[in-house]
Amino acid sequence: MTNARRALVLSCGVAALTAALATAAPAAAQETTVGEVIITAQKRSENLQDVPLSVATMDGEQLQAVFAAGDDILALAARVPALYAESSNGRIAPRFYIRGLGNTDFDVAASQPVTVIQDEVVLENVVLKSTPLFDLDRVEVLRGPQGTLFGRNTTAGIIKFDSVKPSEDLRGRATATWGSYNTMTFDGGIGGALVPGKLAARASVLIQHRDDWISNGFTGQDDVMGGFDETAARLQLLFTPTEQLSALFNIHTRSLDGTSAIFRANILTTGSNSLNANYDRDTVYFDGGGNNPQAYDGWGSSLRVDYDLGGATLTSITAWETTNGSSRGDIDGGNPGGPGFIPFPSDTTDGIRDLDQFTQEVRLASDTDGPMTWQVGGYYFHSELEVFTDPGFVAPTTLIHENTSWAVFGQATWDLTETLRLTGGLRWTSDDKDLTDVASPIPFAPVNVSDEQVSWDASLFYSVSDDVSLYGRVARGFRGPSIQGRDVAFFGAPSVAQSETILSWEAGVKSELFERSVRLNAAVFTYEISDPQFSAIGGVGNNTILLNADSGNAWGFEIDGEWVVTENLTLTAGYSYSNTEIDDPNLTVAVCGSGQCTATDPVAAPGRVFVDGNPFPNAPESIFDFTARFNVPFGDGGELFAFTDWNVQGETNLFLYESREFNSDGNFEGGLKLGYARQDGSWELAVFARNLTDEDNLKGGIDFNNNTGFVNEPRVVGVSLSARLP
Repeated sequence: MTNARRALVLSCGVAALTAALATAAPAAAQETTVGEVIITAQKRSENLQDVPLSVATMDGEQLQAVFAAGDDILALAARVPALYAESSNGRIAPRFYIRGLGNTDFDVAASQPVTVIQDEVVLENVVLKSTPLFDLDRVEVLRGPQGTLFGRNTTAGIIKFDSVKPSEDLRGRATATWGSYNTMTFDGGIGGALVPGKLAARASVLIQHRDDWISNGFTGQDDVMGGFDETAARLQLLFTPTEQLSALFNIHTRSLDGTSAIFRANILTTGSNSLNANYDRDTVYFDGGGNNPQAYDGWGSSLRVDYDLGGATLTSITAWETTNGSSRGDIDGGNPGGPGFIPFPSDTTDGIRDLDQFTQEVRLASDTDGPMTWQVGGYYFHSELEVFTDPGFVAPTTLIHENTSWAVFGQATWDLTETLRLTGGLRWTSDDKDLTDVASPIPFAPVNVSDEQVSWDASLFYSVSDDVSLYGRVARGFRGPSIQGRDVAFFGAPSVAQSETILSWEAGVKSELFERSVRLNAAVFTYEISDPQFSAIGGVGNNTILLNADSGNAWGFEIDGEWVVTENLTLTAGYSYSNTEIDDPNLTVAVCGSGQCTATDPVAAPGRVFVDGNPFPNAPESIFDFTARFNVPFGDGGELFAFTDWNVQGETNLFLYESREFNSDGNFEGGLKLGYARQDGSWELAVFARNLTDEDNLKGGIDFNNNTGFVNEPRVVGVSLSARLP
């Protein structure tokens, strides 16, 4: 089916759904309603229901529950429809996927089509994307290309984090937890006016700890891996010397000392994707890796200045980020004695020295009522980092990656009628990358790639009634050209991928029904990527090779819902379906170098297969999430409550090629919290469980040496105490 026909079919489906919603008979009036959700997906504060984008949000109790066991940013995987995340780098270098589009590259200099933005600052490098989340106000997941307002490398979408900001009033919040494996967390912030009307501040801190709990059966050492200590802090100062001028200063730091990813040898049997008898969550058999240590330190700062010019606001955001660190791992996951057959050892250290990222954004935005609103701006990005890789059997390799990008952009919204609104945007971007050899087994000449592209989007938003709206959106985005240099450390050459461009069509409905007791938003989409960038991971040499396919196609839908059943029961649920497909009849990749996997693709040559028609790697076909909160009044101003959250991940292929071993289907996890809370939100005491049923879910694999895999976090049961002021 062509994209145009697909878009027509999907649009008709949304229209039918809208008609059904608009004509549904109202239910009896509820005592409570769904709350208003304010987002900044278009760099303005707007009601979620008024934005012509597919956006999912997380805040409040759901965020508190998800991070209760000390989890990192990967805990967001499958928590909202169409969002997935995984990592083979432990708590560092997460890989994100939206609507099936992401990048499986595990290098610390990898490029991704999902951008992470924290407090309005783009965090481009994968290590920066692992910045700890604490004292959060809101998480927004913007699905689909966001290249007009946010730039290149957003072909899949954006994950946007906003911290609680300083205020004139004294406000504070804190949560402390303790649980299995001596897991302890503290997440809190407090702030208020220092000079009333002129200067306010907020200080926030995160402390996370878990004891080592994984033993090394090869060395006979007990409890030497799996633990971590992570601390982070942030200080914000809001200076308002006049009514027209405000300046928000943010300085933050993080320190991590823990365990890198735990690879487990031969936990998959040839011909099966089920975990076998070699798998023991509490024990591995490493002969290398030094017990897989990982340590990173970094800090950053930003300054946002807003000046009211009268009718328009001038905004400047200046930011600096820096980080250093390394991870070491026993990559084969075992030793020559097993478990299973392991032909040779692999012990590798990767890291970053002196990553420096500087960004500057300036924009001018209208702030008056009228039929038209607009914003224009410019953006500058520069990063430089030194990447080192030590394979253990040859001298370490050191490479310098440098990236410079410029952009100008604009967006405007016109109220064509009282019920119809048109939005359009345009952005020009120049992107330049360089790779320089400092030390390597086979020296190479500097590599440079660059490109200039125009991104754009256009949308129509139609209010069917006060409670139901329709929108349609078409957007073009691009991801800049990329350079991959990790294979240089293993006597290979750098690989290059040219820019990928995406054309996406989306149609959706946003509704609040039955006296606003139900919020139901849905979207259908289809997109085509020209020259999609993929990473061919593995093979005999465990290579990491960048390549472009001719094109890629996808279609699917998302549904986000919230239902206030009664004043004591609230339900949320979401579902997404993403059908992705590589379209390149001549594209071939190497299959597992171990020879122990069963590739199911057509053979192109010994050790290579065609991947035309395969799904994108790590693209869950479906994601389902569900939460429920029930409370019963208890005592004077208190309540007993139960909160549960669940998610299910559908069929997911781990590599570019398909095999019987390296895939998953039906992975699920659930959480539960039971406790007592004051109805004014002042404090709460609860017991909780994460990964309640102690599921062992395959999250990824390594195929060059044996059938190695890595899995999800274990069950953690504990107690939490939260307080809020006022």
